[in-house]
Amino acid sequence: MSEINNTGFDTICIHGGHSPESNRAHLTPIYASSTYTFDSAEQAADIFKGTEEGYIYSRWGNPTIAEAEARIALLEAYQLKDKNGNALQLKAILHASGMAAVITMLLSNLKAGEKIITHHSLYGGTHEIIEKILPGLGIEAVIVDFHDLNKVEDTIKANKSIRLMYIETPANPTLQCVDIAQLSALGKKHQLTVCADNTFATPYLQQPFKYDVDYVMHSTTKFLNGHGTAIGGIVIGRDIEKMNGIVTKTHRLLGGNSNAFDAFLLTNGLKTLGLRMERHCSNADKVAEFLHAHKGVAVVNYPGLKDHPDHAIAKKQMRQPTPVLSFELKGGYAAGVNFINKMKVCVSAVSLGTCDTLISHPASTTHVGVLREDRLKFGITDGLIRMSVGIESIQDIINDLEQAIN
Repeated sequence: MSEINNTGFDTICIHGGHSPESNRAHLTPIYASSTYTFDSAEQAADIFKGTEEGYIYSRWGNPTIAEAEARIALLEAYQLKDKNGNALQLKAILHASGMAAVITMLLSNLKAGEKIITHHSLYGGTHEIIEKILPGLGIEAVIVDFHDLNKVEDTIKANKSIRLMYIETPANPTLQCVDIAQLSALGKKHQLTVCADNTFATPYLQQPFKYDVDYVMHSTTKFLNGHGTAIGGIVIGRDIEKMNGIVTKTHRLLGGNSNAFDAFLLTNGLKTLGLRMERHCSNADKVAEFLHAHKGVAVVNYPGLKDHPDHAIAKKQMRQPTPVLSFELKGGYAAGVNFINKMKVCVSAVSLGTCDTLISHPASTTHVGVLREDRLKFGITDGLIRMSVGIESIQDIINDLEQAIN
């Protein structure tokens, strides 16, 4: 049913990418096979040449993985059109992790001597790849404030070797939002490849392809899976030929492929994406209001609040604010540690997007590998708490926050 482009979002969450299975299994089975057989030498040759469809080796492709890829591509393309007015067609490649998806995208689009332009407050792992891995490959990062479009354009003009623009919005963990439409238009004006990390928002809240980006990345571990049962990542691209070419080749040779079991868990998690996001977002609104009014909280980073500096940007490009927020406790590092230790209902964990509420202290966990001076520059203070609001009864979440802050 991968052709169901014109049905509802929740229907695609359940049925998208599914094809009839030879043994009539209701759900696509877990294809736990490393390799696949051929009827003849001629058929093997045709499948290797690509003139006949078929599976060869699970690092190259797997039926369970293919369904997850097709479903997520359909969700990112939901109700979008290409330049000819036809339903937008996208190609997705599932990876073993979000970081594997990011590195595949970067290395299939950049080479030694070229540069990437990006902004402050990226996910810590992405920041470290850009700062610590790419330079060793001869690829330099240029970091500027993406709110200042004039500065972005001046920087691009001054650095002719910039080839790729990397956007993360909302950003992790400050919830900084940047304008995808304006940045993408600026990137295309200067012939840059434009990429967006859509992990926090998911296609339920935000569709970067609407603004002509070239690639969208996700850590599927988070809201797409929704249950914390499997690690995964995905890169989705609009240039099908390139996705089938250099991006697929890079992915296969790097070896960061997913596996059938994790893909099975992902496709089942996706079935409730719309329902879960409704509750996540509703709870997050109420949590943000509670924290905003609390005397023990200095700052709440949540784009749904009218006093958030990026409220207007988020309202323009997102259907609702993200279910993730962060807040700064008065008292700094010690207050952050004390808060984590007092939680009873909310769970201390560094991931996000699960049904239960997850709390983390970035200064001592996700961003411990980032220099403190850089961390502070990005808005990641010593007392900052990141919160992925779950789908529990809202009063239980608020009661837990109340007793932990006081």
